[in-house]
Amino acid sequence: MKVLWFAWLRTRVGTAEETLTPPAEVRDVRTLLDWLKQRSPGHAEALKNLSVVRVAVNQTYVQPDHPVAAGDEVAIFPPVTGG
Repeated sequence: MKVLWFAWLRTRVGTAEETLTPPAEVRDVRTLLDWLKQRSPGHAEALKNLSVVRVAVNQTYVQPDHPVAAGDEVAIFPPVTGG
């Protein structure tokens, strides 16, 4: 699974991209984010307030109950506004 970090989340995590193999119990976005929080203090800081985090799986915005799989690309970013 490829995880992409954007904006200030990338700064807190310390990388723009990670290739990860989550444990078998990680089956949806919610459990993925919970697992990611445990990876480092930077991950925990970036994901401490999930109300300001948006997720896309394979370039489609998704909800926390959306399934994730080994070959997915998961993008994690703050809300985006247009102008």
